[in-house]
Amino acid sequence: MAQLIHVDPDKCNLSLTCIRVCPAKAIRIKDKHAEILPSRCIGCGNCVTMCSQNAIDVRDEKKMVQELLDGDVPVAAVCDPTISAEFVDITDYRKFVGMIRALGFTYVMEGAFGVDLVSFRYRELLYNFHGKYYISTNCPPVVSHVEKYHPELVDNLAPIVPPYVAMAKVTRQLYGENTKVVFLTACVAAKDDARFFKGDGRTDAVLTFLELREMFAEKRITENSVEFSDFDPPIGRKGGLFPINRGMLQAVDINQDLLSASIIITEGRNNFLQSLQEFKTEIGLQQHLDLFYCEGCIMGPGTSPGGKKFYRRSHVIKYVNKRLRDFDYETWQQQVESFRDLDLSRSFKARDQRLPYPSESEIQRVLHEMGKGKVEDQLGCGACGYPSCREFAVAYCQGLTNYEMCYTYTIHKMHTYIGKLNATNEKLKKTKEALKQSEEKAREEEKAARLAAETTTAMLNKIRAGVVIVDENLKIIESNHSFINMIGEDAQHINELVPGLKGAELQSLLPFHKLFATVLQSGQDLLNRDTTLGSSILNVSVFTIEKNKIVGGIIRDLTAPEVRREEVVTRAREVIRENLETVQQIAFLLGESASKTEKILTSIIEAQKLGTRDDAEIEKK
Repeated sequence: MAQLIHVDPDKCNLSLTCIRVCPAKAIRIKDKHAEILPSRCIGCGNCVTMCSQNAIDVRDEKKMVQELLDGDVPVAAVCDPTISAEFVDITDYRKFVGMIRALGFTYVMEGAFGVDLVSFRYRELLYNFHGKYYISTNCPPVVSHVEKYHPELVDNLAPIVPPYVAMAKVTRQLYGENTKVVFLTACVAAKDDARFFKGDGRTDAVLTFLELREMFAEKRITENSVEFSDFDPPIGRKGGLFPINRGMLQAVDINQDLLSASIIITEGRNNFLQSLQEFKTEIGLQQHLDLFYCEGCIMGPGTSPGGKKFYRRSHVIKYVNKRLRDFDYETWQQQVESFRDLDLSRSFKARDQRLPYPSESEIQRVLHEMGKGKVEDQLGCGACGYPSCREFAVAYCQGLTNYEMCYTYTIHKMHTYIGKLNATNEKLKKTKEALKQSEEKAREEEKAARLAAETTTAMLNKIRAGVVIVDENLKIIESNHSFINMIGEDAQHINELVPGLKGAELQSLLPFHKLFATVLQSGQDLLNRDTTLGSSILNVSVFTIEKNKIVGGIIRDLTAPEVRREEVVTRAREVIRENLETVQQIAFLLGESASKTEKILTSIIEAQKLGTRDDAEIEKK
């Protein structure tokens, strides 16, 4: 069966309200949301009612009840006396009973009679006093808290079943052992408490009043859609006062005089916790305890939210008074007497959930890490759910909390983080400014490089020798018009689409591409190598620009008219060497600024003019 109370992580906003109100410290923060620890939970439902995000839910048993109603065996509804406080919107209790029958219940039993029976057992226990003081066991959260967090007081728990179990026994004795019993109540903890009772006292399902209202709505059942109907016998007497303070004791006129009574009666979270602590530690507190966790059952977590305590209290009293006007006291006495031998005893078992108490050094370490090293800083604001910083530190050592639950720690961390964030933002701002300046500089350099490249390309095209530069994969980086015209029409067609043959594969254009591959691999220049291309005799020089990465080549057509003679050939080779030096300088200066490139290219032009004059003189001769 699913755990009693669980958190919806998607709704939890970490307000820590649930932790502040949990008397068992059964809630921890895990994975950025609250988490219920079932073994520590006492089922009080405080967290459910206090969560403003509606992120905490109770196990829904409507489906289980519907399956029982759809079955072949009779099903009895045992109504908690708190119905008179919850269903004030229904004008007549007989209409309320009719609505329950309309859901499909065979019997509708009044839980007040179970209160009457249990109250008599308490009177016998208290009046036959033999020096042992007891704690009442009608409230499931009280029992669970004692078993888990005050196990040394288990023997002081009154060995009497709660009224709804007594009523389950009565129902089966009257209407058959196979009758299924569903308890309708304001108590969330009863859903788990009922699982401890077996045999004729078992309860097959528990519905809160909120779930009961949901079933009415789903079935479209209202008081206008049903007829009057009364509870199945037996009928309760003063047991209807059970949901309010002192109600159970008044049911059988147990003495409550302050001077002579030996019973402390209290309700509410803080009173409940304090009374148990004092019962255990204060020798002078020699009295029985009649305890209820909630502010009376009329304010139980299974009731409609926003209810007004004293308004509900008045309705309980009015309801009981109304029922007592024509009450058949003799019949009631006979019914109570007929169940005198009914076994209403129970036992308890210590289920110690107390955690080891940390050493003083561990506590001080946590306080120091929290920034609470000074005693005056340890009073605490209570926002974390613990009354002091010291108790928070103890819970931290026990694994029940974390530093983020401390508001002052979180605020300090937040301020520290904000300081770091501001410093980071300032640094980022400066970085952005520097980046902007770098981008502007890069754009200027890119513009200069583009201009230099364009200038270089223009100057290369003025050189009459063929010039080509390739990368390590023998793909052309740059070439001039002389080279393109020299290797034929295919290259010229490619140049129309891709200027300078950029990206073209050299091996598909030149048969002597291996010269370039050799220089790439060896890093050694190859100068003045003669080779043929068609009917032309070419003089090829291949040189390294970036070792094993980029090489360049200068190719001279020795069969050109201006260089046919032997003397011209010699001069041509000199010119090639000059061009070689020029191209190497150009390649080296590709990444330099435009002004430097312009100076080098000017020298290249002058060298080319000199070669032209020499050729002209040769022609004159």
